[in-house]
Amino acid sequence: MIDSAGLYPRASAPLLASPLLQPEIDPPKEGQGGLETAVEASPNTELSMDPELSAVVSTASSDDYAQLQRRYILTTLTVSAFAVAVTALFFDLHIASSVLVGALSGVLYLRLLARSVGKLGNGSKSVSKFQLLVPVLLVLAVSRLPQLELLPALLGFLLYKPAMILQVLLES
Repeated sequence: MIDSAGLYPRASAPLLASPLLQPEIDPPKEGQGGLETAVEASPNTELSMDPELSAVVSTASSDDYAQLQRRYILTTLTVSAFAVAVTALFFDLHIASSVLVGALSGVLYLRLLARSVGKLGNGSKSVSKFQLLVPVLLVLAVSRLPQLELLPALLGFLLYKPAMILQVLLES
């Protein structure tokens, strides 16, 4: 956008994702170093090259991720139990059992997805598609068993999504 009238104030410094990526005031001229001097001047290169520190950071982040997984699954189980109880009060037990089966399959889906995401970086380059079998198996089970209803089972399966939103709201 062109600001010919001068209505918008100019930013004094560009917005960067990391303070380590601050632009140089005088960029190097031709033949005056460049990458070599930038690497030598970086104070964090020794920290990033230390394998012991890297292992400690990796262990701490995996522990944090495991705690996050537990919180999400516990919140999903709590929301699912509440939804099954409300469904049992206002509807019949067939619908409540369908919601329960769907909710348990949603918890299984969430656990498989979290395990697949946890393996990223440890030799795995993409998220596994194995967890996508859970909703397919749910629909097959509902179509084979006359005691279960499809719509309540699918709604029960999707209960992990409001549980995740609730968990995010509780953390902030």
